[in-house]
Amino acid sequence: MTEAAQTAGCPVPAGAVPLYGEGLSGDPARLYREMRSRHGAVVPILLDGGFPAWFVIGYRELHQVTSDPELFPRDSRRWHAWDRVPDDWPLLPFVGYQPSVMFAEGPEHRRRAGAISDALLAIDQFELRQVCERLADRLVDAFAGRGEADLMAEYAAGLPLRVVAELYGAPADEVPALVKDIAESLDVHDGAIDAHRRVAERMARLVAAKHERPGPDIPSRLLAHPAGLTDEEVVIDLLVVMAAAQQPTANWIGNTLRLMLTDDRFAVSLSGGRRSVGQALNEVLWEDTPTQNFIGRFAARDTQLGGHRIKAGDMVVLGLAAANNDPLVRPDFTAADADGNQAHMAFSHGEHACPYPAPQLAEVIARAAVEVLLDRLPDVVLSVPDEDLVWHPSVWMRGLTGLPVTFTPAYTPGPA
Repeated sequence: MTEAAQTAGCPVPAGAVPLYGEGLSGDPARLYREMRSRHGAVVPILLDGGFPAWFVIGYRELHQVTSDPELFPRDSRRWHAWDRVPDDWPLLPFVGYQPSVMFAEGPEHRRRAGAISDALLAIDQFELRQVCERLADRLVDAFAGRGEADLMAEYAAGLPLRVVAELYGAPADEVPALVKDIAESLDVHDGAIDAHRRVAERMARLVAAKHERPGPDIPSRLLAHPAGLTDEEVVIDLLVVMAAAQQPTANWIGNTLRLMLTDDRFAVSLSGGRRSVGQALNEVLWEDTPTQNFIGRFAARDTQLGGHRIKAGDMVVLGLAAANNDPLVRPDFTAADADGNQAHMAFSHGEHACPYPAPQLAEVIARAAVEVLLDRLPDVVLSVPDEDLVWHPSVWMRGLTGLPVTFTPAYTPGPA
């Protein structure tokens, strides 16, 4: 038993693999292959602090778990280890129960998720594309004249938040502060809690304002929805939607730009064509999906999964990226086969998957971001070797810390 596990006071399955520490983010595909060769489709793991869990990396097994919300429900209060979790546990923000749509189950989840889906369905995707292009052009304008930029910090990381702020009908003068606070709230540092509090307060003020002056925006649609959501439910679910839209979409944009800047197959797109952008976006969801793993299910009763005995209250971690590369379902799969294949697990699956049509809206944002950047800066190139790019040290998200590029300075601003 490891020292961490002894500290947590948890029984540890034989051969449990630590899913924390340095060195796990550089080549996750290799890590998943090694796990699969040793343990198969379901892997005993240790999370930060030595807490044991089950890591589902088989495609069929992941499909089974996500398709059975009664056997593998979402409410984290079912976890049997809460009496041993310290207040400063780093994964607490992801596992700790909140009264949001994320942890709701059964009819309550369908009520909340249905309202969100209806609010998102009302978004005109052609108008959304125009919003994305306008905001993307503004971001490019800020660095186009320099001839160099960090496309993560100055472009990909900022665009999704600005788009969501417009979809929320947030006052224009509050958007910069809102974007800053959201970015800080999603980070792991001492100021994240205060930033999250400020974002929640802004959402509460926004919801109150929409009561007085409703508009063609997501908060107003949620307030008017026949599901009868309370103000508190609307506020917390707006926070969930915003967080879900930000980092995954930002990393989808960044990972796609990296792929297109480093793979000769996409050279035509860099010279002004667009036919490969959709292919690159989909390939990233298969090979470098932004949400790699998700702490997501808690066994309702004793069961069997992948040859292992899962006990009631055990935590189950969804290995989305590993399942995408399961050789049992894609033995001869190549990058070219990803084109048009939407069977990936990038947005999870089942009742608690990313609600429809959120994946389609995220694709509108990501595609617009990539196409605008390539249209505005057609000779953009990496300013460092591909192998020098640094991935965030996280097994949960797959994204770059920076994407430095150079290009011919362009002094003509983009379309108004």
